[in-house]
Order: sequence, then structure tokens, then C-alpha cells
Amino acid sequence: MGNRLTKIYTRTGDAGETGTADGKRLSKAARLMHAQGDVDELNSLIGLLACKIDDAGLKQLISRIQHDLFNLGGELSLSQPLITAEDVVYLEQQLDAYNAELPPLQEFILPGGGEVAAVCHVARAVCRRAERSLVYLHQEKSLSPELLAYINRLSDLLFVLARVLTRLDGESEVYWSKGGGDK
Repeated sequence: MGNRLTKIYTRTGDAGETGTADGKRLSKAARLMHAQGDVDELNSLIGLLACKIDDAGLKQLISRIQHDLFNLGGELSLSQPLITAEDVVYLEQQLDAYNAELPPLQEFILPGGGEVAAVCHVARAVCRRAERSLVYLHQEKSLSPELLAYINRLSDLLFVLARVLTRLDGESEVYWSKGGGDK
């Protein structure tokens, strides 16, 4: 980080604009700002998830994801590729490894399965929103295929991790029923 913030508030955003990494001013309602905000929200929620996980291997995976998401935000800010094909492959390897431990899906799963799994499901939903924001931004500003693939794989991984966390907590998955459960 080139310039350290010595003062958190600057008052320069009070009129609804923010500064970009290249020094330009941009509306806080711009597609780029929505995408960056959604990625930041996702990273914050994944930070909450990390606080609730005891498993060392999962904590390490979550830490890597948080660093990758910070890089993804940097890529958006700097327009320089920071998410690589290797980052996408890493997520795919994690997906394959964790999914191999799970029973095959027979039904749709409702978000739940214990508190930690439910937080992971919320993170998955926020990840999908971030992906929609990134795709929307991609219509205006070309994003790297690796960045788009990464966010797509991440939502899949979060789904699988929610299933894993359900089992680690000794909980059961909640299956969708057309009749509405107890109806």
C-alpha cells in the first residue's frame, strides 16, 4: 500500500462520488462501485464465517479465499490481472476434494443445517450477487475470464462447504419439499 491512511474520513465522498485508484472521481452508483461493494461485502461475510469455523484446514482455505477476494477487488480497482488461472484451479481442486466426501445430492437443499452452515449459505448467496454485479460490470468494462470464473467457482465451493459444515457440526441437511415440509 503506497499511501497509508492517517485520517479515515476525508469528506471527499459526501457528494456521492469516490476516488478511484487512478485518481479519477466516480459516482458511488457506478457499476464498478456496486461490484466492488458486493465483493467487499462477500469478503466481510466470509470473515464472519472464518470466526465460526474450528477446523484448521477449512480456516486455511477461508483465509486463502479472503486474500484472493482482496486481490479480485484490487484487479477491479487497478485494471491489472491479479486473479490467475491457478487461483481458479485451486478452487476446483478444493471443490472436488470436499465434494468427494459428501453423499450425492438426491434433493434440493434449503439454507440451514446449523448456524455455521447457514452463514456459509448466506455467503454463497452474496457471492452469487457479487457475480451478477461483475457480469453487469463486464458489459461496460472488460473483465478477465479468470476473475469471472473464480467468482463462479467460489459460489459452488461455498455450497459444498455449507454441506461439509453441516456434517462437521453433527447437523442434518434440510431438504426442500414441494409440499412445504410439514404441510
